[in-house]
Amino acid sequence: MLELSVIMPCLNEEKTVGVCIKKCLEVFKQEKIKGEVIVVDNNSTDKSAEIARKAGAKAIFEPKRGYGNAYLRGLSEAKGKYIAIGDADNTYDFYEIPKFLDALREGYDFVSGTRLKGEIKPGAMPFLHRHIGNPLLTGLLNLFFKTSFSDVHCGFKAFTKEALKKLDLKCIGMEFASELTIKASKENLKTTEIPITYCPRDKATKSKLNSFKDGWRHLRFMLLFAPNWLFLVPGILIFLVGFIFSLLILIKGKIIIFGISFIIHPMIFGAFLSILGLQIISFGIYSKIYAESIGIEKNKKITNLLMRYFNLEKGTLVGVIIFLTGFLITFYLFIRRVIDGYLHAEKILILGMTLAVIGLQIIFSSWFLSMIGVEKR
Repeated sequence: MLELSVIMPCLNEEKTVGVCIKKCLEVFKQEKIKGEVIVVDNNSTDKSAEIARKAGAKAIFEPKRGYGNAYLRGLSEAKGKYIAIGDADNTYDFYEIPKFLDALREGYDFVSGTRLKGEIKPGAMPFLHRHIGNPLLTGLLNLFFKTSFSDVHCGFKAFTKEALKKLDLKCIGMEFASELTIKASKENLKTTEIPITYCPRDKATKSKLNSFKDGWRHLRFMLLFAPNWLFLVPGILIFLVGFIFSLLILIKGKIIIFGISFIIHPMIFGAFLSILGLQIISFGIYSKIYAESIGIEKNKKITNLLMRYFNLEKGTLVGVIIFLTGFLITFYLFIRRVIDGYLHAEKILILGMTLAVIGLQIIFSSWFLSMIGVEKR
């Protein structure tokens, strides 16, 4: 087995790909590394592939455009015990490969470069990326997945072949970088960061990055992998706000805002938010369980909690009690309206109807959770 495979995605990089390959081969020679350089031609229209072959790399062709597509193709060809990845535009200095290799030899499974803790040459990174986009997305990823990276979108990384087998990478676009880091975290790989040098892009090459479009794709991918933050946290907040609104009206009878007295409307608003919040929480629980079932989510706290305290029978019983409470309140007030010909208990009526809807939500959620296999697992 080779010790190191270096993989470079390449799309019209004829001005720089040869330089990147040369640096890798020089490192192999100086450090006595048995390695290979794999350049994935992502359907280039220039002479990138030809130049890569002449420079000493293994050039393979991937017709489907996409950052992730190129890397997935290259990773499938890698023979090394360790794998390093980096762009072929010469913005990353491949002379720094030994730093990554040393960390892998020490026992780390996943090593990420960090430009923000290293050196960013003048003109290498736009102000928007350096001070807003990258820090924001890095901070969100660290918050969502309890990591501590400083530059999650750095494209210069390295990992072991064994770690790669655990990651089951699938993304075909720019969000591949986020997937790599997120799954490394979820698999509890031993990770570290290496400060690196980031250089300006050659003026003859064109950036493939679309700041806002690709930023949104990264954010979207992170949220899809973080159902707690996409569903549970906002759902709980919405439910609590609705509950507090309803409780204040029931206790105080009215709310005065900017000198305007509100009696019924806050109760209706609170009922709406309570129902909506509970529905979003339900989606969060469904998402967590689904993520666990397909191997995305390794932390099974939600499932274990449900299995311990909540099953089809208990959920149905709780839902029926809440539904009947709300239904009986509503039915009683309806009868009073028929008998007396008038009704002055609108707030109690809203409470009853809200409880009835929440009870039905809990009943059907219990059955759905049972269907997707909570009890079986």
